[in-house]
Amino acid sequence: MSAGIARLRTNALVRGGVIVGAGIFAGNVTGFFRVAVTAYLLGTHARADSLAVSMGLLDNLNSITVNTMLFAFVPMLMLRANGERMALFARGGRIFATILAVASAFTALFAGPLATILGPGLAPPQHAEATLLIRFLAPATAFAGGAAIFSALLYTERRFIAPVLYQSILNGMTIAGALCLWKDFGVIGFAVGYTAGAAVNLLVVWSASRDLRMRPRTEIDISAREVLARPGMFLLYAGGISLNIIVTRAYATHGGPGMAAALEYAMRCLNVGLAYLVFPVAHSLLPEIARLRGAGESGRAYRLIDRSVALMAAGAVLSCAIAVLLRTPIITLLFERGSFTAESTRLVADVFLGFAPSLVGWTLMDLMSRCLFALDRPKLPTLTSFVPVLVNVAVMLLLPRHMLQGNPAILGLGASAGLMAGFIVLFTVIHLRRRALPIDPVAAQAR
Repeated sequence: MSAGIARLRTNALVRGGVIVGAGIFAGNVTGFFRVAVTAYLLGTHARADSLAVSMGLLDNLNSITVNTMLFAFVPMLMLRANGERMALFARGGRIFATILAVASAFTALFAGPLATILGPGLAPPQHAEATLLIRFLAPATAFAGGAAIFSALLYTERRFIAPVLYQSILNGMTIAGALCLWKDFGVIGFAVGYTAGAAVNLLVVWSASRDLRMRPRTEIDISAREVLARPGMFLLYAGGISLNIIVTRAYATHGGPGMAAALEYAMRCLNVGLAYLVFPVAHSLLPEIARLRGAGESGRAYRLIDRSVALMAAGAVLSCAIAVLLRTPIITLLFERGSFTAESTRLVADVFLGFAPSLVGWTLMDLMSRCLFALDRPKLPTLTSFVPVLVNVAVMLLLPRHMLQGNPAILGLGASAGLMAGFIVLFTVIHLRRRALPIDPVAAQAR
């Protein structure tokens, strides 16, 4: 009987991984079309920098919001029985929706100062354009966050299809907005399409979760502080990781026209490897880890994490090596047309060379951190998330800004070194404290 149950759980993990993997594949295909459209229309010219700065900010904000909901709110819901789960979802949903609305309003209101902070090297025309783009993009944060709230509920029932359509819909609507509005509105079309895509995603997951939201609730006494505690920690973690990229993008604007855009193209290529290495494993692994923790089997959870990290390390190193070797022909094949010239290809390939090693540190650190959050041990990954940006800033201070113009590859050195340092710190501390971690009786007897 126990063997049969174990097989069912394994099959559920496999099915979840397959569905998430298919969604990621569709998201990456549409994502390449989105980047290809951007490359065709803008290349690495100055206007591409304003789009990179503004949309990069919103992409980071939305990624933080979505990940916070899925990897912090989902484990909270999983630990509750059906009636209490729905009560927690309703309470948390209202709190998170209010915060998201305030965040969108804040982003729109302070778009000008944000453009200055995020693009300190932008010329005045590009700064003005970035400010306008941020205002058009600001509502997307509320829409994307709202969609993530309903997606969290769907994940508790292992309904992955509607949530994993997020990136495909977002990319598809961004492409449609850019192509349909380019002639009359220029880069504003990208922002309009992006925001519309976030709104459509909210409608899709809201509809898909309707039957779940109709389930009866068991009233529970839970404060706003309790609801926000774990997501708040994950928000700090995700913010620390994203800050590493935001700082790099701001530094890139000092490298001359096109440098920030080149970083964005390189990041899009890198995100393919990151998505396939981390997300399929994490999306299907975290509910199982949360279940093991709830069953008091933390020892098995840690062994599962160790095996996953070892497998991830091999995949990350191999992916990084392949990406470095093939970067130029791949960039040429994907982007070199229209406004994206051979000179643009060389610039992006050079930037990618310095940024590619971050794939290893990023994937390993991200997977370990998410697993620790699922085990309700958020402090260590949260504190460690600020190691990459500190190392990145230190490297930038050692490298004068003028060096960027002749050596684009140095742009990603700080980010790569920082993410690897973050993983090493996290890995080392966990294993130094391993004796203090919970070990199940079976493992102890085996020793």
